[in-house]
Amino acid sequence: MGTVINVFTVLIGSTIGFLLQKSFSRELKELMLQGIGLVTVLVGVQMGLKTENILIPLFGLLLGGIIGFLMRLDYWLDQFGHSLAHRFASGENNSRFVQGFVTASLIFCAGPMTILGSLNDGLSGDYHLLVLKSTLDGFTSLALTASLGAGVFFSIFTIIIVQGSFTLLAFYLRPFFSPDVITETAAVGGLIIIGLGIVILELRKMKIANFLPAIFVVPLLVKLIHLFTK
Repeated sequence: MGTVINVFTVLIGSTIGFLLQKSFSRELKELMLQGIGLVTVLVGVQMGLKTENILIPLFGLLLGGIIGFLMRLDYWLDQFGHSLAHRFASGENNSRFVQGFVTASLIFCAGPMTILGSLNDGLSGDYHLLVLKSTLDGFTSLALTASLGAGVFFSIFTIIIVQGSFTLLAFYLRPFFSPDVITETAAVGGLIIIGLGIVILELRKMKIANFLPAIFVVPLLVKLIHLFTK
């Protein structure tokens, strides 16, 4: 239910943003994007600081980044965005379309609220956190679409796949998700979000999608630590 609500709010926000984008000047669009970048960094810092063992997100990012690099996740996400752009956008807007799709996909799916909300939804059926996330995503999608165009709209596919998968995994693997697993997974998600904020603010180019496997590596690291410290 949480994922369905999330898709619905992003659809509404993207539609409004698309209809209003011609009303905003280039400078205003850049300002809105910078605002999103700053808030993205803030959210990432808040969640990253909740880690109880900094080595876990560190090794999670390193191992996850290696896995993502070998799988070429950033490349394939970018290629998927280009295939959508080729089909739904004109040639001159392709780059902006892809940027909108990739940026929105990462903001909506790599964040701590995605992880925690999906886990709550899958473990106990409590989707209130995803409702809050959905509300925020709705406003964010409006601003992103006004700034980057229709590519943001297609991030709903990423939400369905990633967030839906998290919820189903949590449902079928309930005993695996102890409180410390959830905490450290959210922390590494926060670090990924910080990286995304850096990209949005154009401080440095980073292949953020390659770090996504860290979200799955960290729970395994936590369980290994439990195994060897008993």
